[in-house]
Amino acid sequence: MQRRTFIRNTALTLGALSFTQQNLLAALFEDLWKITMLRNDVGIFEERGGTIAFLLSKKGIVVVDSQFPDQSKHLIDELKKLSENPFKLLINTHHHGDHSGGNISFKGIVEHVLAHENSKINQEKSAKQNKSEDKQLYPDQTYTNTWCQKVGKEKICLYHFGAGHTNGDSFIHFEHANIVHCGDLLFNRRHPYVDRGAGANMKSWIDVLNKALDKFDKQTMYVFGHAATGYKVTGTADDLNKFRDYLGNVLTFTEAEIKAGKTKEEFLKATAIPGSDEWKGDGIQRPLMAAYEELTAK
Repeated sequence: MQRRTFIRNTALTLGALSFTQQNLLAALFEDLWKITMLRNDVGIFEERGGTIAFLLSKKGIVVVDSQFPDQSKHLIDELKKLSENPFKLLINTHHHGDHSGGNISFKGIVEHVLAHENSKINQEKSAKQNKSEDKQLYPDQTYTNTWCQKVGKEKICLYHFGAGHTNGDSFIHFEHANIVHCGDLLFNRRHPYVDRGAGANMKSWIDVLNKALDKFDKQTMYVFGHAATGYKVTGTADDLNKFRDYLGNVLTFTEAEIKAGKTKEEFLKATAIPGSDEWKGDGIQRPLMAAYEELTAK
């Protein structure tokens, strides 16, 4: 039974439930995805995976990231309700499955797929390793450092400032709206995944964020790949500053623990990053392990 059909049928039984029970059941089956319009026909889509951004232009729809196949189908259905224009461009901030796994849903309906050249290489490598090549829609356009193109009234520019979360991350700037999608170069108060197997480097990541802060202005709105519970997936330069400082604090703490003679096992028992108390909860071992490996690599 299809999900929406199930919900309609379930609704027939609501009359037998109390008001409180009705509210609880309605909340349980409420659509999990959410669309928020930001500025100048640029909006975001949230469901499962990295935050998606989109532009509704008279010249066509532009989408940044695609989450997973089911989620991208939800996105496509919702955007078709908002615009009759075709899908012009799909951009991937990087190759991870929660950002590019839904590309396949755009097969045959989008003109081009764009990403940094390393992002395409990483996507192909990952698909071969996971034997999921038939479930991929790879970028047919790539760039090295900078890419810009006008779409209707909007100008979209992609920037690669070096290795960070991976070696193929892009900032996507909607210049007229002054909105920048950071992909996973920004985890808002959430411990990040650092993909060293795909060229991630935490010291370089700090430089990448500094270059972004120099490139964009104080009025820029940023879209983040992920956020901790209770925090937003949009924010300001202050959030970039704080995440940059968090990465620095991770490296400083790790270096001090190594110099103090802590074994890797002892070090990974840490539950907090000194100086970055806002980053809490599960996942702290991800950046700690990455920092330890980076600082002890020969």
